[in-house]
Amino acid sequence: MKKILLIQGDGIGPEVVNQTQKIIKFFNDHTDKKFSTQDALLGGIAYDQYQTPYPLETLKLAKEADAILLGAVGGVKWESLEYKHRPERGLLGIRKDLELFANLRPAKVFNALADSSTLKREIVADLDIMIIRELTGDLYFGEPRGVKTLEDGSKQGINTMTYNSKEVQRIAKVAFDLAKIRSKKLCSVDKANVIETTEMWREEVIKIQKESYPDINLSHMYVDNCAMQLVRNPKQFDVLVTGNMFGDILSDIASMLTGSLGMLPSASLGAKQSNGKQFALYEPVHGSAPDIAGKNIANPLATILSLAMMFRYSFDYNYEADAIEKAVANVLNLGYRTADIAKPNEKTVSCSQMADKVVEELDKILAN
Repeated sequence: MKKILLIQGDGIGPEVVNQTQKIIKFFNDHTDKKFSTQDALLGGIAYDQYQTPYPLETLKLAKEADAILLGAVGGVKWESLEYKHRPERGLLGIRKDLELFANLRPAKVFNALADSSTLKREIVADLDIMIIRELTGDLYFGEPRGVKTLEDGSKQGINTMTYNSKEVQRIAKVAFDLAKIRSKKLCSVDKANVIETTEMWREEVIKIQKESYPDINLSHMYVDNCAMQLVRNPKQFDVLVTGNMFGDILSDIASMLTGSLGMLPSASLGAKQSNGKQFALYEPVHGSAPDIAGKNIANPLATILSLAMMFRYSFDYNYEADAIEKAVANVLNLGYRTADIAKPNEKTVSCSQMADKVVEELDKILAN
């Protein structure tokens, strides 16, 4: 039996996680795949109860679980708090403590929603790419950093872009392994022509490919060109790997190719430990959307698809992951839409109704 820690979080987080539990319950009731679940607090709701966005009990439960499913954290209610108490610090804290270094951000266009993209259908139809972003290094964590006042009274801001070879090799291996089970094609994104850190990045990626992955077709692209190519011709890519800041930007560009943040899952993976365990956290890309919280109109599909990623990458349940993704595609093909993905005059369903429809389709798929 697999142990899943459920962290509902803030805003619409409780709704989308609760609806995703219907999928977990379906597998428990109708298949040989069994799961136990526990709940934990993180973010604003944790601060309200414990005066910290990241209770120690949450870390304890996270380390005991086989995988974590998170709804969302944050909201206007907590924006005035001291920086260390803000909900987002809880998410950053758990990522750090579990050493989650690899962020997997798929950008997949479901054919039924291809017209929802701001790009032409022929550009995005059947798009299925994966951006792998290193999460623990780069400008976001490099030292020295900060703002200092100079002798003349002016201010100077400092951030440090830094990676070591082990960090690059670690994320590169994740990317190569993923490319191996997809199309055997990997694009490494850098700015090696002007930034020495990413020149070293490129050298290390090439070294790993020659030593361990000679069958993978490796290419390199400067980040500015990659941003343009994602809009111009995104289907030229399959798996991309890049550093923290570049990945932050490119994954947001890729997310809009699909037409809705409400459809996008993600995974953050740690290193495999000596006992074979690998910490992993799965969450939808969308935010906490406090303006629609409690109204039963949120889109649960990104969270449901995050569960599918959990099945695939943490449990190696590829058949079941495929079934969940096919169920979502079937529901969309049947014309069911939550408000965020509905066109004018299209009939919409609620958050709970959408989850129920996915369960119905899942039942049909697994019955065959």
